Amino acid sequence: MTDPELDADTVLIAGTASHAGKSTLAAGLCRHLARNGVAVAPFKAQNMSNNARVALAPDGEWGEVGVSQFVQARAAELPATTDVNPVLLKPRGDGESQLIVDGEAVGHYAAGEYYESHWETAREAAVAAHRRLAADHDVIVAEGAGSIAEINLHDRDLANVECARFADARVLIAVDIERGGAFASLYGTLELLPDDVRERVAGAVVTKFRGDPSLLAPGIAEIEDRTGVPIVGVVPHDDPGLPAEDSLSLPDADGGRGGDGANPLGADDGVADADAVRIAVPRLPRISNFTDLEPLARESGVRVAYVPLDGSGGGTDPLADADAVVLPGSKNTVDDLLALRDAGFDDALHGFAGPIVGLCGGYQILGERLTNADMEGTGARTEVEGVGVLPVETRFATDKRVERVTRSVDGVGPLAGADGTATGYEIHMGRSSPTAAVARPLGPESAATDRALGTYLHGLFENEGVREAFVERVFAAAGKPRPVTGAGGGEGGGGATAGAGERSPYDRAADLVADNVDLAALGFGGLG
Repeated sequence: MTDPELDADTVLIAGTASHAGKSTLAAGLCRHLARNGVAVAPFKAQNMSNNARVALAPDGEWGEVGVSQFVQARAAELPATTDVNPVLLKPRGDGESQLIVDGEAVGHYAAGEYYESHWETAREAAVAAHRRLAADHDVIVAEGAGSIAEINLHDRDLANVECARFADARVLIAVDIERGGAFASLYGTLELLPDDVRERVAGAVVTKFRGDPSLLAPGIAEIEDRTGVPIVGVVPHDDPGLPAEDSLSLPDADGGRGGDGANPLGADDGVADADAVRIAVPRLPRISNFTDLEPLARESGVRVAYVPLDGSGGGTDPLADADAVVLPGSKNTVDDLLALRDAGFDDALHGFAGPIVGLCGGYQILGERLTNADMEGTGARTEVEGVGVLPVETRFATDKRVERVTRSVDGVGPLAGADGTATGYEIHMGRSSPTAAVARPLGPESAATDRALGTYLHGLFENEGVREAFVERVFAAAGKPRPVTGAGGGEGGGGATAGAGERSPYDRAADLVADNVDLAALGFGGLG
């Protein structure tokens, strides 16, 4: 049912499939409207992602939202609140996800249990969040999830079908032409939509196009004739630099973009590979918040390579070509630790002489042991031996820490030379405490030795002083002089970043939308 009291106009950017460019279009439209004086807010009724950020909840406490909506709030020049993403599902393996409603963890549920027992509550939260946003803004830019044409889910599709209805939204459909079959995908999507949602479709945008757009003209004319839906834009293939939302955007384990092959992240900086350093990131099966590594990949001469746990990307030692290792977050630390051990990656870590950093779940993995492990993993073990690189013990509990924090920095170990403060956010279950005397360079729940560091602080490398100190340490450990560096910081604060003198990813996304989409067809004519 449409809410008759809505004050704002809502446009829902849906897609024919996942990774059709919805997040980029939404962020770009948010920034374009904001820089033209429109009070705009992003919204995604339900998201599924293990890449989360911290935002204020309606009760004034800190809560979790998906990274894309956090980024879109930045694009809209707003402080992020959990209203921009009131329902978040964080997959943890074995068909279960942690349900987050209004920023707060509710429990772990299989899909069937969620839809049967919790979906109505989630819908109520989404409607209420949208209503609050609509009361304070003129335009809501909503983002759908996956495909809007999943006919097996139409009666419970909160992010797409239900959102279009309760938000009284105009619908824009993103069509990824890079995958091939774009016109067929659009035609099939429109045919499968419920009649009332089909009537809301204002247009479609072809995304990720390479080449001469005039070549599409005959296809565009025919699809418009067949469907009556206008193609309101053809957006070229361009990555403005916004953070990725989920692990589908990570490189393949067998190499490829950013993988263990010849083209890791950061390889396009003009620095010869022989002069660069390589930071290995193990591809944990339940990896989360891997966007923590993106500021490092933007530093000149730094390569970030996601390596398979078993070394199958080349050679038997997965760290043979690495100059440093960063263990990222995990949605299920215990099971990822066991997977790492089964692959022999713990032995590779023990034999590695360069700097090692563990972030959140990666920090817990580096410790000596994890207790109450049955509360975190999917097995019955109550205690699991850690890798043992850091003298800490982690004890899991039911409470979850979600908070934005600022920590004093004591530059030791992999952060030698750093000082001042570091700002970021913490999202974790479990508390870590030392088992022996150890430096605590980032507050009471951090630990460091000469070669290893562990911390719960996500966004660590977005802090310039910390990032500079770590990169200097990596180059020193590799015995290489550091090239002239580009800035890995900029407009960000947990979102997207730009180097000095560069346009921000938000503005680049806005330019993509403004230059290639007929916004007047969506009701946004007359803007600069």
